[in-house]
Amino acid sequence: MNGWLPSAPCTPAACVEPAPAAVAVPRAVLRLAAVAALVLTAIVLSPLGRASSRSRARIPDAWVRRWCRAVVRAIGVRPRITGAGPPAGGLLLVANHVSWLDIPLLAAVRPARMLGKTEIRRWPVAGPLAARAGTLFIERDRLRALPGTVSVIADALRTGSAVAAFPEGSTWCGRAHGRFHRAVFQAALDAGVPVQPVRLRYRLAGGGTGTPAAFVGEDTLLASLWRVARTRGLVAEVEVHPAIAPGTHADRRGLAAAAQPIAPAPLWTHAALVAGHRTLPHPLTATRTGDRRGMTRAG
Repeated sequence: MNGWLPSAPCTPAACVEPAPAAVAVPRAVLRLAAVAALVLTAIVLSPLGRASSRSRARIPDAWVRRWCRAVVRAIGVRPRITGAGPPAGGLLLVANHVSWLDIPLLAAVRPARMLGKTEIRRWPVAGPLAARAGTLFIERDRLRALPGTVSVIADALRTGSAVAAFPEGSTWCGRAHGRFHRAVFQAALDAGVPVQPVRLRYRLAGGGTGTPAAFVGEDTLLASLWRVARTRGLVAEVEVHPAIAPGTHADRRGLAAAAQPIAPAPLWTHAALVAGHRTLPHPLTATRTGDRRGMTRAG
């Protein structure tokens, strides 16, 4: 196990609850069709963006942000972005990880080169599109590749690019969260750039956590897309926290702790999720259950 490959106990059966109110099937199909149309538009335009990235002219960030918001709205999710805008220049954008929706939501804050696992490169449609968008692919199961990957990220940051990462390393359901692992923060230290923490949270308009948005465990992308498209009143809250200036933390451990906008889940929560409990008790009122079996250490 290494700093790129932590695990999460969340599974669709244990953690993802169906929405209390679902939209009609024809409307859900229309939502997916709208998303498909937007993705096809991006595929058509992506060669233009890739070619122009070699020169000063490129697709404006404002256009990318609008497209990302359009994708989120097309599938029936209302984005709410709050907080100060991110600074210009090299920037490490970090957030907790719940869903594939996190990617367009982060890009709606500031378009960035995503940090993704190498498996994504092989996905149909999404893989080539991610590669054209400048995704930095990580070989998560090769510990020896870690220093080289950190160096590549630092080089991208030094050129003035924004790089977006999910330091939890795995998706969580949103009711529990993992800790930020430290590896990616070394790149920000080496490049001398600020870190912008972002908190992502999904809820239902009528109240309650929006677990239908979660993309966890053995869940498939198609199943997750359909679940989100069928959900009524799903709201995505994006809280942009103040950027952490370079030089304010001496090492990656302190920087990772300062950048985490949500406290990680305690051990009893991990045990509850692994056991398949749907309702997680509040940490101030619950008693500890389970033990440390199945927990991993990384970062």
